[in-house]
Order: sequence, then structure tokens, then C-alpha cells
Amino acid sequence: MTTLLILTLAAQSLDPLSTEFERLARLPSGTIGATAVHVETGRRASFNGQEYFPMASAFKVPIAIHLLARVDEGKEKLDRMITLQPTDYHPGSGTLTPLFNPPGAETPGVALAMRNLLELMLRISDNSATDILLREVGGPDAVNDRLKALDIKGIIMSGPTKTMIENWRADKVAFNKDNRDSSTPDGMALLLHRLALGKTLSGANTGLLLDVLRRCDTGDNRLKGILPAGTIVMHKTGSIGGTTNDVGIIRLPGDAGHVAIAVFVKGSDAPVAQRERVIAELARAAHDYFLFVKAR
Repeated sequence: MTTLLILTLAAQSLDPLSTEFERLARLPSGTIGATAVHVETGRRASFNGQEYFPMASAFKVPIAIHLLARVDEGKEKLDRMITLQPTDYHPGSGTLTPLFNPPGAETPGVALAMRNLLELMLRISDNSATDILLREVGGPDAVNDRLKALDIKGIIMSGPTKTMIENWRADKVAFNKDNRDSSTPDGMALLLHRLALGKTLSGANTGLLLDVLRRCDTGDNRLKGILPAGTIVMHKTGSIGGTTNDVGIIRLPGDAGHVAIAVFVKGSDAPVAQRERVIAELARAAHDYFLFVKAR
């Protein structure tokens, strides 16, 4: 068999959407990974799907799922009040900042319900709320155990956002090669796929989580960027240095179903707007493919 014929057959065997992902996933620098799964049929496409990428704030999705699973198990209550102390505060917590007592204050901090902290973590990506919740649900090891129980591979939780930021500041090159607090596009898309199918949480808590993700206040130019007006996207962004991510579930029109999608960018010095445009183009490609190309 000639080399030309082998190459032709190989090209024909490639999934068209994976090929389109490869074409679109281009920046002057950095690495892009993307995986999309049609929720109802399980059809999938991937590019660099098994490579690890820093999750940045996308790691708040596994934390939320673990928290709500504990609620389903009767081990946690969303109306439980948590008293916030000055030691709980760190950068990336704009909304919570005025609630904390000044350093050295003798009176206790204000209290917020777990449900409020969940909202702050996912909607505005508040880092202090995230680390409080992570502490209260047993830390990263407990989240990893949850992922293992769900048979989710390719997601590694290692520490709070405070430590993640410190690691990035200490060595930005090493940060992109370190598998701590990282995910493969395949792993994150699988978790989102299971969430959309109702296989990670009760119906009530699945609905609660998807509603909060639908109201995410960040990343309008990423997954949602060039989708048709009115498209519902339930998602969570992540950003730190050369890392720009967005992961979520796209609702297709009519009865066409949903797409679970994870797009990660690492080690890029391209303008953020350029990275976001690539994420938007990958999301639009997945949206259109699963909308118009039906399963055989």
C-alpha cells in the first residue's frame, strides 16, 4: 500500500469535528485542548484530549459536585452557616472583601450559608469562598475520592486556590508542566457529561448546580462568545497567567440535546482576547456539528 493511500485512509477515518478542532486550535504560543461530548448520544470529538492542563478556577466544578453529593448523602446542609474570619480572606475575593473584619479585629466575622458560598464560588469565581468550601467538605483528597467513586479519570485536585496562585507566581514554566490541580479535556468533559445525565447528583441538586452555572458572570467571550443569540450555556471559566479556560454544557435548539465541552489553553502569551476567540470558535464548531450532523 502506498504512503499516499495510507495517509488518505487515515484522513478519512478521522472524526470531522476532531479535525475541525485541530484546525481551529491555533495560537502564536501555548497549547490548546478541547473535548466535546453530545450528552444524549455520547458522540464525542477531541483534540489533545488526554493532555493535562492547569484547571485554574475550572477546578471549582468538581468542588461543587462533591459538596452537593454530600448534601444528597445527608452529610452536609446548604443552609449551614459558616463564620468568616480575616484569615479566610485572600486575593481574588472582591465580593467578600468588605465582609471580613479588618486584621486584628476581636469580634467574629460575618456568617454565610454554604449555599451563598457556592453561589459566590461559581458565579463570580470568588477564591475565598472556594477555599472555605474546599476546607469544609474535606479538602482536595475528599474531592479526589469523589471523582474516583464516579470513575472520573484525568482530574487531579491538590490544594486551595491560594496555593495554586502561589505555585504559579513561584515558577510559571513549571506551573504549566505540573499535574497538580490539572485536568485533561477528556476528564472534565466526562464529568460534565455525567452531570448533565444526572449521574453525579440527585435531580434537585443537578438542577441547582446547572442553574448556578447558567448564571455564571464571567467569560462572556469564551464558550458563549459566538454562539447564536439566546443559547443557554451552563459553564465555569478559569484564568491564571497564560491559562485561559472555559468548561460547561451547551443547550442546543429544539430537541437537539446538549453538548458537554471543556476547552483549555495553557502557556500562551497571546492576548487574552485572542485566546477567548479560539475558545469561542471551538464551542461554535461543536454546537453546529452536533446540531446539524445527526448520529448514523
